[in-house]
Amino acid sequence: MRVIVTGANGQLGMDVCAAFAKNHDVQALSHEQLEITDTAQVERFFDSIRPQCVINTAAMHHVEKCEADPVQSYLVNAAGTKNLAEACARHDIQLIHISTDYVFDGAKKAPYLESDAPMPLNVYGNTKLSGEYYALTTWNKSSVVRVSGIYGTHPCRAKGGLNFVRLMLKLAQKRPQLRVVDDEILTPTPTAAIAEQLLRIAEAKAFGLFHATCHGQCSWYAFAERIFEIAGVKTDLQKSALGEFPAKVARPSYSVLENARLKLLGIDCMPHWEDGLKGYLAAIETIET
Repeated sequence: MRVIVTGANGQLGMDVCAAFAKNHDVQALSHEQLEITDTAQVERFFDSIRPQCVINTAAMHHVEKCEADPVQSYLVNAAGTKNLAEACARHDIQLIHISTDYVFDGAKKAPYLESDAPMPLNVYGNTKLSGEYYALTTWNKSSVVRVSGIYGTHPCRAKGGLNFVRLMLKLAQKRPQLRVVDDEILTPTPTAAIAEQLLRIAEAKAFGLFHATCHGQCSWYAFAERIFEIAGVKTDLQKSALGEFPAKVARPSYSVLENARLKLLGIDCMPHWEDGLKGYLAAIETIET
């Protein structure tokens, strides 16, 4: 299968390329190579490569920047997805589009199903939700995959190259005490696990809306605590006081997703979040040694 991966030099995109390259012909396209907001450019690439599957990991996902520039956020996260979906429909190409837990407001306080009504709190969530609708209503061979709390071995460019795990490990070396919020609940999910799940979705030709996160849930504080336990790092970790680190942009305080449709189809291969973290820490230890 010939596969195009957009945003291929990103944290998730690089792992997606690696997972698919084991058994498929992958064309990795960075933002500099393919601007998904450019309809003509998208069409030229599709005509020249003639892919059978397109995986869209390209996104504007820095929440504060999206809030400051809603027009650009819409162009990338919504209109860009529309361009890809329309091109996939014209050429009969499977589309897998990556979305986010931020389409929910967190009020449910129980794992969100694909059937739950979205209610974004910010520009990023709204523009990603628009992209979902464009993908699903434009082309019936589209798969929209929501992910949550992602971290990977490759640098996260939008966050200065550091994901939460690496940031915690770095700060533990520099500060006598770390304080982390305990009132935001999520499911941390490594990009390598997501990439393997996307491979299953692509090969099963499973279309529609999916949640694809690790199993279980934790607060950011509990996640940090487990990071240090597994890594064998001693540090004074404390729970921050309520409101100690006020967010610049509204975010859901609870964003746990249930992989209901993956389970229904028998293709859910996501690990528990603690197992995902163990695998990730082992991977970066190997890389750094």
